[in-house]
Amino acid sequence: MKKLAAEFFGTFWLVLGGCGSAVLAAAFPQVGIGLMGVSLAFGLTVLTMAYAVGGISGGHFNPAVSVGLAAAGRFSWSELPGYVVAQVIGAVAGAFVLYLIASGKADFSTAGVLRRTATANTLRADTR
Repeated sequence: MKKLAAEFFGTFWLVLGGCGSAVLAAAFPQVGIGLMGVSLAFGLTVLTMAYAVGGISGGHFNPAVSVGLAAAGRFSWSELPGYVVAQVIGAVAGAFVLYLIASGKADFSTAGVLRRTATANTLRADTR
């Protein structure tokens, strides 16, 4: 149970810190952190959780990492479902908290994000 709680918290922190930096700070032209800042934010969130709880759970913080380790024989398949569930719930919780924080911004709108995503998908589909 301690391992699953560590994976939940690590994944929560990764989504909140990494995705939060992209959502809240990357887009400001003159003062934003840009792609380098977002990359550093993701790296530092993984680093902080690896030191904080990595010794408890192994510090996967991503279902793809857990599946990859299990496929390579370095992680037990019997533990995999619990890890994946804890990681997904942690990611959803982090995204929810990030949404609550971002929705307090004066110019925040989920419609703009969805519109940009739909446009990007349309453009991507046209170039294939």
